[in-house]
Amino acid sequence: MSKVLFINGSPNENGCTSTAMDEVIRVLEENGIGTEKLWLGKKAVPDCMACFACQTDGKCVFHDQVNEIGSRIDEFDGIVVGSPVYYGGPNGRLTSFLDRLFFSVPDSKFEGKLGASIVSCRRGGASAAFERLNQYFLMENMHVVSSQYWNQIHGFTAEEAKQDAEGLQTMRTLGRNMVWLLKAMENGDQSGIARPVHEEKSFTNFIR
Repeated sequence: MSKVLFINGSPNENGCTSTAMDEVIRVLEENGIGTEKLWLGKKAVPDCMACFACQTDGKCVFHDQVNEIGSRIDEFDGIVVGSPVYYGGPNGRLTSFLDRLFFSVPDSKFEGKLGASIVSCRRGGASAAFERLNQYFLMENMHVVSSQYWNQIHGFTAEEAKQDAEGLQTMRTLGRNMVWLLKAMENGDQSGIARPVHEEKSFTNFIR
């Protein structure tokens, strides 16, 4: 059975971001897709120090949820990340977590998985935060799942978010699209349709 990991970066465990995620989760589970939600909590998450120890040790030098999820990444066929909007962007706790997760886990572990981001805001800044979060997926050969609009929900509290009819519908559409893609990929594997084989990455810069 396919399984999707939801990473809630909001400091409020059951706030607007969680409300949006729950709408997607309900659609997935109704269609036989397994889900797991990880709340990052309220404690600080260390930033990546660019020490590169993970490139030799296979794990981050900070022993926290990053390594726990990194060791289990093969369990998940999709990753959905969610954040409130802070000054036009996702919050630092979530981006610190994702920076270290995506750097410490080999690229091949992410290739071919589905990715989606969800943002919540009182009024503005959602599209910029949404774009920022999608960059993690776009750099790792993951398939970014679309919806009928950007995956955003509006409200200052969970109760207000539940009144955002279009936002909730956008989440349900996202869920249905994820279901279809996961099942299409599963059927493709069973039918012998080979997944892409990627070239070794070529790293250059503007000096050489």
